[in-house]
Amino acid sequence: MILAIFVVVLLSGLAIGLPVAYALILTAMALMYHLDFYEAQIIAQNLLNGADSFPLMAVPFFMLAGAIMNAGGLSQRIVNLALTLVGHIKGGLGYVTILAACILASLSGSAAADAAALSALLVPMMMKAGHSRGRSGGLVATSGIIALVIPPSIGLVLIGVTGNISITGLFMAGIAPGILMGLALCITWWLLSRKENIQPLPRAEPGIVWKTTVESFWALMLPIIIIVGLRFGVFTPTEAGVVAAVYALLVATCIYRELPLPRLYLVFLDSAKMSAMVMFLVAAALVSGWMVTVAGLPQQVTAMVAPFKDSPVILMFIIVGLVIVIGTAMDMIPIILILIPVLLPSVIAAGIDPVYFGVVFMLACSIGLVTPPVGAVLNVVAGVTRTKMTDLIVGVWPFLLAQCLLLLLLVLFPQIILIPYKWIMG
Repeated sequence: MILAIFVVVLLSGLAIGLPVAYALILTAMALMYHLDFYEAQIIAQNLLNGADSFPLMAVPFFMLAGAIMNAGGLSQRIVNLALTLVGHIKGGLGYVTILAACILASLSGSAAADAAALSALLVPMMMKAGHSRGRSGGLVATSGIIALVIPPSIGLVLIGVTGNISITGLFMAGIAPGILMGLALCITWWLLSRKENIQPLPRAEPGIVWKTTVESFWALMLPIIIIVGLRFGVFTPTEAGVVAAVYALLVATCIYRELPLPRLYLVFLDSAKMSAMVMFLVAAALVSGWMVTVAGLPQQVTAMVAPFKDSPVILMFIIVGLVIVIGTAMDMIPIILILIPVLLPSVIAAGIDPVYFGVVFMLACSIGLVTPPVGAVLNVVAGVTRTKMTDLIVGVWPFLLAQCLLLLLLVLFPQIILIPYKWIMG
């Protein structure tokens, strides 16, 4: 009965157009009425507790860092570096997109921000070279979601906070699968582009390569600072967000000097609006999460999946399938906030490493961002490039299939994530 009330009220709220945060609060109220202890002060107190989280402060700082990078010239220099390194290869602009996406992913942690930057910079170049608009946009969209797996991923921060999982561990475990996502896209692009008769860009002169590398040096230093600092305990993930934002601000304003004061104000304002939206959503999710725990819903779900307790691979397949299906109709953040508290006890009971589970869950969520009909990142690319959604869906499916196959491998062979993770963590 508890599970039915939770699902019906939540889906009904979303169906009538309620924002996800209000639908979550409504769900908590319904569970309170059912358990006969409704108290408005409990809702208010949990809302405050939901936003009052030191680890969660990493989210607004990483969002601010990503916005500063895009506005301050760091993203442009990363793309220029990728152009000089691999632009001369056949289908080189596709490899440029993937390489630039992997580097930007280690800077911003936001799939939408990376996809928007790459769409504006590279899709016109790819179309001018002869690639179709839909395929170019599809590659950019699936490259953008790498930012959700490679640290510093905002999604992994939310999973860590919601599930009480080590955020540093999630960051370190996300490095290997994030690189594999890029390799999967490279292989797919190679299979597609070898049939195209497109003239590659001329090879850059050694002097140009050196000059571009030097110009991008300060942007490239940021992921190194973050990963090394986290690995050796110099700072926490929240402090890493502050370091990223301050470093990006200094580079954009004092070294590259491409972020004037009036534009900086707009960057801060937009980041504050996005952060407020995310924080309120997280706070609302804690209200429903608290009620879910009080009502014993995780125990009910654990009992439902008990037959799969001795088969972690099957359990992970069920969870991944559930996340992908829900991801076609719901955004990443509410999926994390709703499902992690419900599913994590079952995962732990089955003996699955929570860090491994968090990374696989994140990859499944990221696939939902490029899956119609919602596909938030698809919509970003469509808006920036003015591409019809139907053309974009046709162009994205080969790359989406590649990411799904990689997800399948990670479920079948958890050591692909766990071995590099344990090696990095020592």
